[in-house]
Amino acid sequence: MTLNPQLPNAEDLLLILEQKLAPFIQPKTAIVGIHSGGAWIAERLFPSLQQSHPDYSLVLGMLDSSFYRDDYNQRGLHAETRPSQIPFDVEEQHIILLDDVFYTGRTIRAAMNELFDYGRPASISLAVLVDRGGRELPICPQVAALELEIPPQQKLQLSRDENNQLQFTLEAHA
Repeated sequence: MTLNPQLPNAEDLLLILEQKLAPFIQPKTAIVGIHSGGAWIAERLFPSLQQSHPDYSLVLGMLDSSFYRDDYNQRGLHAETRPSQIPFDVEEQHIILLDDVFYTGRTIRAAMNELFDYGRPASISLAVLVDRGGRELPICPQVAALELEIPPQQKLQLSRDENNQLQFTLEAHA
């Protein structure tokens, strides 16, 4: 159920995020999207980031951190659970971790725990389309296309249509 039609344009935020990420690209940079929204963002941004930094060999990966969450017993698996794909050596990589909406920090903590199972990165930077506040852990994004206050009883949800276009909906939080 959509609760508020005044939502940010996800496609516009994608362009803003791409611009803000430019200074973070360096040699040995890996773009890693968190399933599902962060993976969609990574898939969309990776080609243009690669093209705008031809001297660096950027690599792309995807994480599904569901099994690493501290609330796995309550949440279980999502319908769109996919295996993680990290087809590169994480050791000494500068990881740019992408997610759609930052809220409590629990998804990011889980994603970092999974990344460390693959190796020890040189650094991890977090980039999101929307930082909605509400932290429960001392984790925050280094890059956010937009900061937006959303009441705790609402959930900002990113979706993708058949043309690969991204859009937000606002739903009642379960």
